[in-house]
Amino acid sequence: MRNVILIGFMGSGKTTVGLRLSYRLRRTVIDTDKEIEREEKREISDIFAAEGEAYFRDKETECLQRLIKSTGSQIISVGGGLPMREENRKLLRRLGQVFYLRATAETIYERVKNDTTRPLLRGENPMMKIKTLLQERDPYYRAAADVIIDVDGKGFEQILNEIEVCVE
Repeated sequence: MRNVILIGFMGSGKTTVGLRLSYRLRRTVIDTDKEIEREEKREISDIFAAEGEAYFRDKETECLQRLIKSTGSQIISVGGGLPMREENRKLLRRLGQVFYLRATAETIYERVKNDTTRPLLRGENPMMKIKTLLQERDPYYRAAADVIIDVDGKGFEQILNEIEVCVE
């Protein structure tokens, strides 16, 4: 069995879907952001503030390279910006079956508007920032994905069922 990889914009449900899917499929779940935080011994927002985005993106690539060397079939949830690098998209395809959890800007805004841990949403007009980033990232998410799951207006059970039907 291949790894199941969840990609998508922040707030699309990757972490929650990953956890619930791990129980359903009886597989370990790995969150690349949590792996990087554990390795760096600090939160993502602190990494961004101290080292910058490029440093963090390098850490994401290194994390994928390590995961490719690990064995077993796992659920892997990745950070929202990870698929932006071509190298990362290639690594994701080697790592397993990639599911893009696609959400509209409005859905994302409602889910993350009160979350102060999102470094890319700090500042004025977070809704415009979400729309801009989502427009930039969507082609990369689609390029990386084997399966696209639209999550707007769906409960977790429906999303899990859609993923489970497609899992190889």
